[in-house]
Amino acid sequence: MATIQTTYESITNNTVDGAIICSGATKKIGFYGKVPVAQRAYSSAVHATSALATSASFGATQLAALQEIQSTLIGLGIWATV
Repeated sequence: MATIQTTYESITNNTVDGAIICSGATKKIGFYGKVPVAQRAYSSAVHATSALATSASFGATQLAALQEIQSTLIGLGIWATV
């Protein structure tokens, strides 16, 4: 059976405040072998939460799931808000 790696590198330098990766929207970041990219530009037609809430294309459950995904991406700084 293969040995599982159980050690991890901390990027917070052991501080309780956490870490910020990329301090601005133009800074680039990449995950899982993808080329680093900057945050996509804000577009009110796509990114505004009110535009999603008025869509008749989704039922209440689908809309709630979409809004939760959007909130998560905003919280991670991936979804542009301005």
